[in-house]
Amino acid sequence: MADKEGFSDKLKGAVSKGKGELKDQVGNATDNPDLQAEGKSDKAKGKVQDTVGKFKEGFNKDK
Repeated sequence: MADKEGFSDKLKGAVSKGKGELKDQVGNATDNPDLQAEGKSDKAKGKVQDTVGKFKEGFNKDK
């Protein structure tokens, strides 16, 4: 079950990073700094989620 939690976090991270990249690009194209900032925030959140998922997977392999 713990391995699935790590995978889940990594999947959430990938979705957040993708969503953030889309918002960032749309904000750039429409000259909307608020949307760009929201996109950058989502990308950062995704990186954290991905890191947490990798940590959980690595931690559970040692058990």
